[in-house]
Amino acid sequence: MPAVPYWHVDAFAPAPFAGNQAAVMVYDGGFPDDATLQRIAEENNFAETAFLVPHDGADADWQLRWFTPACEIRLCGHATLAAGHVLLTRDGGEAVRFLTRQAGVLTVRRKDGEYEVALPAIPTEPGEYPQAVAALGVAPIAVNRSPDRYGIFLFADEATVRALAPDMKALGALGDDQFICTSPGHDTDVVSRVFVPGAGVDEDSVTGSAHAALTPFWAKRLGRDEFTAFQASRRGGRLTCRLDGGTAWLGGQCVTILEGLFRY
Repeated sequence: MPAVPYWHVDAFAPAPFAGNQAAVMVYDGGFPDDATLQRIAEENNFAETAFLVPHDGADADWQLRWFTPACEIRLCGHATLAAGHVLLTRDGGEAVRFLTRQAGVLTVRRKDGEYEVALPAIPTEPGEYPQAVAALGVAPIAVNRSPDRYGIFLFADEATVRALAPDMKALGALGDDQFICTSPGHDTDVVSRVFVPGAGVDEDSVTGSAHAALTPFWAKRLGRDEFTAFQASRRGGRLTCRLDGGTAWLGGQCVTILEGLFRY
């Protein structure tokens, strides 16, 4: 029976029971087969489980894959931040690099007592998405889309974003898009909620990849490259967002909730 080092981390959280939960699992050899990884992620039942194996190349320190309870995904910010927190806490150092299958090399580093994760900034352009608007139930004042299945729906105020009650079945039928609903915030520059029912996550708690799209979107609207953000899920999470060329640097804290062995 394999016994795999396992951590449960609350990412983008200053204290337990906030932010977004991630499982982090470290394998000494290669990855198990995909079916096993999927079953483990389903068993964990978090938005994402991060799987790590050592990398021998000069371009990165570890290989990283992410699975939701339903599928493998292309990019995940909070579980990458959680993985960086685990390794930097365990092994020391100031930064760690992850080679991913579809998002290139991602870096997590320490900064000002917190962590920053570097994600590829995701550009979006004005567009239309009438099926998603109908499922959201409230018409936004603007819609932006990317070819990578990210949709940003801009609303006038935070109260509207917080009151959204989407038809999850209808959103899920549109595929594994991220439906990112956002507005100016009260206590932060920006507020958002993120729905991904097509990937098995009706409402995500704090979504790093969504903020990789929100960073260039809001940097342009605000006229500056750095701002604060709050994802107004039930758990909630605070981030700093900074645009540096083609990179979105997302900052926040992490808390380890549980450390042990996963046996199967």
